[in-house]
Amino acid sequence: MPLIDIKNLQLAAAAFGEQRGWGKYHSPKNLAMALSVEVSELVEIFQWHTEEESRNVMATAERAHVEQELADITIYLTQLVTALGVDLDAAVRAKMEMNAMKYPPPAGEA
Repeated sequence: MPLIDIKNLQLAAAAFGEQRGWGKYHSPKNLAMALSVEVSELVEIFQWHTEEESRNVMATAERAHVEQELADITIYLTQLVTALGVDLDAAVRAKMEMNAMKYPPPAGEA
């Protein structure tokens, strides 16, 4: 069973872009830059919050803004994955395996 299945989003994002003639702009470079901008917009929401405020942001008026930025990030990441031909599920699985080896649980925990 896949950890990440983005096929429907890939199709929807591609169709949305094609309908608007944006495909010519969706190079890996442009998509990576757009992704970076969207992540920066998410970071900006949290910029001056305390740790506690950041943990409770979804219970505030900023919830919709956070959700919009997360959606933008997900869409651009999906478009970048598509443009590069990356199997995101396989990449995530491989990275999690690497992390598990690099950061084993403390002795006695699992």
